[in-house]
Amino acid sequence: MLEEFKKFAMRGNVVDLAVGVIIGVAFGAIVNSLVGDIIMPLIGAITGGLDFSNYFIPLSSKVTATALADAKKQGAVLAWGNFLTIVLNFLIIAFALFLAIKGLNRLKTAEPPPAPAAPSKEVQLLTDIRDALKNRRARVRQEWIVQLQRFQLIAF
Repeated sequence: MLEEFKKFAMRGNVVDLAVGVIIGVAFGAIVNSLVGDIIMPLIGAITGGLDFSNYFIPLSSKVTATALADAKKQGAVLAWGNFLTIVLNFLIIAFALFLAIKGLNRLKTAEPPPAPAAPSKEVQLLTDIRDALKNRRARVRQEWIVQLQRFQLIAF
């Protein structure tokens, strides 16, 4: 049983997934810091010092606090400012992943498209018959033109 688990855990996909999760968590921390420490304070400065993390709507008459943490202790609140920050985090992560995947796709070497398969014997035979009929029709038309010119029925 232990040997089977060891075999499972050391497969490439499981290890790759573990590395991806660890990198994802670290990346999430970076984005949270970017949003919480850089973007939201800039937005707050632009809007006159507003702090979005403390925006909430009290859902109970017992809530009288002005800070979100204190208001949550007093009763139910709708913390829409916190939600706005989390949505902004998500959008930044999604955009950063989009750029990363787009960059990785550029680095991949494009495989040349496979050569078209040779036509089957039946298709080749039908193609030859078609070409022979075209050539015959053109030859007959040319012969008719020569005959008509000889009798001077048409002028070319």
